[in-house]
Amino acid sequence: MNINTQIKGEMNFLNGIKNEQLRKTGIGLSRLLTLLIFVLCISAVGSSAQKLYVGTNYHPHDDKNIEKIKTDIELMKAAGFNVVRMGHLAWDSYEPAEGQFDFEWFDEVMDLMHKAGIEVILDIAIRPAPLWLHYKFPSVSITDENGDVQYPNHRYMEDVGDPNYQKYALRFTDEITKHYANHPALLAFGIDNESGDGRISYSETVRQRFINWLKNKYQTIDNVNSAWATQRWSRWLNQWDEIGLPPGINSNDMPEKMLDFRRFISDEVNGILFKVLDVVKANAPDIHTNTNAWYYSPLKYFDYAEIAYSGKMTRQGMGFYTGPSLTTNWGVMNAAFGISRIQFESDNPFWCNEFNTMTSVPNSIRKSAYASLLYGNQMVCGWTWQSMWAGEEQYLEGMLEWDGIPNRKYDEYKQIAAEFKKIERFFPYKLKAEVGLAFSFPSQIASKYYPVQHENQVQACWDLFYWRNMDAKILDIKFSKMDYKLLFVPGLAVMDDITALKIREYVANGGTVIMTTNSAFVDTTGQVFKTARPGKLDDVFGIRLGGFEETEAMNEISRKGYKGKKLEFTYKGKANDIESARYDNIELKGAEVIGTITSLDKDYPIMTSNKYGKGKAIYVGLPADGNVLGGIVDDLIEELDIQKGPDVPSGIMARQIDETHFLYMNVSGEPKEIPMKGDSKSILFNKNYSGNFTIAPYEPEFIEIR
Repeated sequence: MNINTQIKGEMNFLNGIKNEQLRKTGIGLSRLLTLLIFVLCISAVGSSAQKLYVGTNYHPHDDKNIEKIKTDIELMKAAGFNVVRMGHLAWDSYEPAEGQFDFEWFDEVMDLMHKAGIEVILDIAIRPAPLWLHYKFPSVSITDENGDVQYPNHRYMEDVGDPNYQKYALRFTDEITKHYANHPALLAFGIDNESGDGRISYSETVRQRFINWLKNKYQTIDNVNSAWATQRWSRWLNQWDEIGLPPGINSNDMPEKMLDFRRFISDEVNGILFKVLDVVKANAPDIHTNTNAWYYSPLKYFDYAEIAYSGKMTRQGMGFYTGPSLTTNWGVMNAAFGISRIQFESDNPFWCNEFNTMTSVPNSIRKSAYASLLYGNQMVCGWTWQSMWAGEEQYLEGMLEWDGIPNRKYDEYKQIAAEFKKIERFFPYKLKAEVGLAFSFPSQIASKYYPVQHENQVQACWDLFYWRNMDAKILDIKFSKMDYKLLFVPGLAVMDDITALKIREYVANGGTVIMTTNSAFVDTTGQVFKTARPGKLDDVFGIRLGGFEETEAMNEISRKGYKGKKLEFTYKGKANDIESARYDNIELKGAEVIGTITSLDKDYPIMTSNKYGKGKAIYVGLPADGNVLGGIVDDLIEELDIQKGPDVPSGIMARQIDETHFLYMNVSGEPKEIPMKGDSKSILFNKNYSGNFTIAPYEPEFIEIR
């Protein structure tokens, strides 16, 4: 019987009896004890239904001295830690030689963690591959763009699409998940680490797999010729085996071919991740899955949306690295943007399974920890416990010094754990976004050589709502239900039929969309649309885009004597100086002009609005930027009745967590007065307030309204 069903049945039984009936029914002691246990279980479930995790990344394979491990665990317990992440980057610690699995040493570590009440994220370390696997199958090793096989001196030096690699990675996954699936300390299995990092291989086996991928996609070599425009520069293909690999990811030669190659690499990365997830599901169906999903590493950027929307990764995760500063906030912003771009539209809690230590300025870790809660984070897991003794990270400082003595970062994490315990029943926070920001992997690859890449435009839109303390979700239109009052399409370069149709229907049904420059520029092959742009959507936006102009050249005829990339942008009579390398030539085909470039030889339409169906389509012929979009965004927030963020002064991050609770983080160096009507109480610091209250510099506050 399902435990929830049984609990419900026992509760119904309890509710149905009274003292007099209790005597008449003659319920036995055993049944009463059972009922009491169930009531206690319900109470426990209710109190831990929402929880915050604080802990560390721990590497017992560095020193298997059990007495040292026991001392470490006692220190973790004393700090109030309730989670630890172990096992990543350590395949050969469990399989030191082919087929020789050794879990005995780690069993004791897991048992000790359970005894201490510390839950474990156990990473399935399918990368780096052990040296014995590289030696057994040379094709596993990376071949560089010049055809030279690379010795795996660095981590992530394996070709994850190689069939031999996958066979042994999945065997390792099967062994470790079967062994620990039922261990009482296990909280989650970690699925790889930083899957977007590591070099791409250019081996002959990769070329053959790429050809097979192309055969499945295009069926005939003539279709490849059409998609890749091989009539250009005498690149016509007559047979499949004439297909070579691109000359490296930083080349713009044959952009259509490069786009397909990066899709192929992405499919191979996703392929092994899905296979690992399926093995975990088979062996441990009720255990969470988690990963440090640095999919946007410049080395091997891949399309993580497929994983994020699959539901198979039950807890998305990342390393929340903000840099060491307390006084600057760009690091916090970038890291919080990382949460959004990994989480996509999932409502599950997010886990920052790596977090700052290093040379972080005192209180900066705590500041980052509270900031992360505002974006749905549930876990602050410090990287790392022990300052590293050896290897490429041997000067990386953790919570313990190299001699094992705790330092100030240990104390700061201890403070975080104690404070989070006071507020955890209200967390993790669930975002209530009414604004969506569209992202697509092909657009990021296609925009590689644009003046502003797609992801930078997405982040500029995200920043608009960071400053306004409002929730916004990053989405992939192909997968999304598009349930938003306002949709941004920022530099979405590649436009496919499904995406175009969903944008069209979204606007026709009453939605409002803002599209920025370089959107719908190329079709799915990566070729510029031969039809009117924005491709497939020109009628929705009521415009025709001609070419683009280079600002620096056009400033030769600036009325205001502007130089370089400087332009004056005017919206509703208010002029702002902005910078942009390019701007679009916009021809009106029914749209009205609502924003203009006013610094050149004449006024140029640059922001337009078009009614389409029940909705509105706004086009901006400049890259997404707060100085360009700020005015229209504020107007649309009012017009569309989008829920505003809490009323706070500049320098305060804030969210309304529920009907009566607010979380604040002062990220400025000045005390900030928070406007508040009536009485409230600080749950963090056990203070009572009447009316306005003040938050000290770089301090959090969690308020309950009375």
